[in-house]
Amino acid sequence: MIPYNTDMEPVVLPEFGRNIQNMVDYCVSIPDRGERTACAFGIANIVASLFPQLVGENKDMTKVWDNINIMSRFELDIDFPCEVITREKMNPKPETIPYTSSSMRFRHYGKNIEKMIATVADMEDGPEKEQLISMIAHHMKKLMLVHNKEGVDDAKILRDLSLYSGGKINLDPKTYLLHEFKEVKMPAHQGKKRKKR
Repeated sequence: MIPYNTDMEPVVLPEFGRNIQNMVDYCVSIPDRGERTACAFGIANIVASLFPQLVGENKDMTKVWDNINIMSRFELDIDFPCEVITREKMNPKPETIPYTSSSMRFRHYGKNIEKMIATVADMEDGPEKEQLISMIAHHMKKLMLVHNKEGVDDAKILRDLSLYSGGKINLDPKTYLLHEFKEVKMPAHQGKKRKKR
C-alpha cells in the first residue's frame, strides 16, 4: 500500500520535493564520513542541475549547500566546500531593546508631557511661555478625558501642572479656565447606497 504524503515526515523545504529530501535524509544516516561526503556532493550536483538559478557566478554553489544543510536540519556532518548557513544565522536571537527605567508620575499624561513641562518651566516669562503653558494644560485635559469620559476637574489638571514643574508653573483654577471638550460623534451616513450595475 502506497503511503500518503500526510503520513510521512514533513519536507523541510517543499520547493525541492520529497525525493531530494529523502536523499538528504539518507545521506545524513551514512555512518562513514568519506562516503557521506561523497553522497552529499552527488546530491549537490543533482540540486544544481534541477535548480540552476541557485548556482551563482563562477559556479558558486553556496546557495545549493545552504539548502542542503537546511534540509538536513543542520545535522549533515561533512567537510563543506564553502561556509554554509547555520541554525544560529538562520534564526538569529533578536537584540534586547534597552528600555528606560525612569518612572512616570501619571501614566495617562505620558513621558512627553513631563519633558515639555520641564522645558517650558525653565523658559523666560513672556507671551511665548504663556501660550505654551496654555497649550500643554489643554492637552493634559484632553489626555485626562480619554481616561475619564464623564468629565475632568480643571483644578486637578492645574495642580498636576504645578507638580510636574516643581512649583514653577502655578495657575489659579479660579481665574485660569480651561476649554470644555466634547466628544463629537460621526454623523450617520445619509442616503441609500447606489446599487452597482
